This record gives sequence, structure tokens and C-alpha cells, in this order.
Amino acid sequence: MEELKSAMEDHMEQMADLVQKLSAELRSGLRPAYDNFIGFFHAIDWREPWLMCLLGFHVVLLLLTIFSRKNINFQMCLFLLALVGVYLAENLNGFLGENWKSFAGQNYFDQHGVFLSTLWSGPLLFIAIIILINTLFSLCYLIVRWKKAELRHRARLASTKQD
Repeated sequence: MEELKSAMEDHMEQMADLVQKLSAELRSGLRPAYDNFIGFFHAIDWREPWLMCLLGFHVVLLLLTIFSRKNINFQMCLFLLALVGVYLAENLNGFLGENWKSFAGQNYFDQHGVFLSTLWSGPLLFIAIIILINTLFSLCYLIVRWKKAELRHRARLASTKQD
């Protein structure tokens, strides 16, 4: 019984430490995350042509996604291409890390792929989420149309049986 009591006390101490650390982090607010983001933003030379092309590519892909929202088949192709782009990000990071001198002023491509995840995979995932949400709305609309048609059909059947 003493072992159980000791284990419970140890567990309560660990939980109290975790709560104390969490509350300390919450008290510090979002300032450290904001400072990291600003440091990341200023470390990049945004005037490099390949970065402008990358950002332009994402803007064009986003506009294409928005303007093709009624074409579900095309959206599914875009969705799959975006996810394939995210899947290939690790290989792309390795390739670009080896060849950065031919197109960039500095090596942005670290081992962990933070830069490429932020500027390549992040926007692609955002676009994939937009497509997914649009698809869910389209499916809801189709289900409502189908149910209305079913109810009209049942009403017609009921009216013909009464005649």
C-alpha cells in the first residue's frame, strides 16, 4: 500500500510540474513564436527570382483553386497534385540543398527541411484544405438535392396512389 501511495505522490508531483511549466509558457504569451517568425522572415532575401516564382506559383494555384471550385474533377486532380508535392518535399529539399548555388544566393535548405516545409508544403497543404472544404460543401449540396428529389418522388408516388 505504501508503494501505491508513493507512486501516486510522485505522479501528482510530475503533474504539478507539468501544469506549472504550461502556465509559465502561457504567461510568456506568443512573443517567442512571433520573434522566431520575424527572424525567419527577415533571414530570407525575398527579391530572389526563384522565390518570387515560387510565391507566384502558389498565388496562381490558389486562384486556380478558387475559380475552378465548381469543377469537382479538376479540383480532385489539383488536390492530388498538391498532396504529391507535399509528399515529394523531402526529396526536393535534398535535391535543392545540393544544387542551391545554381539558383539561390544562400543555402536555405537545411537537413530538417524547415524552409521548404514553410514555403512549399505549407501553401500546398493550405490549398489542399481549401479544396477539401469545397468538396465537403459540394457533397453536402448534392446530398440535399438528392434528398429533395427523393422526397418529391415519394410525394408523387403517394399522390398517384390516392387517385
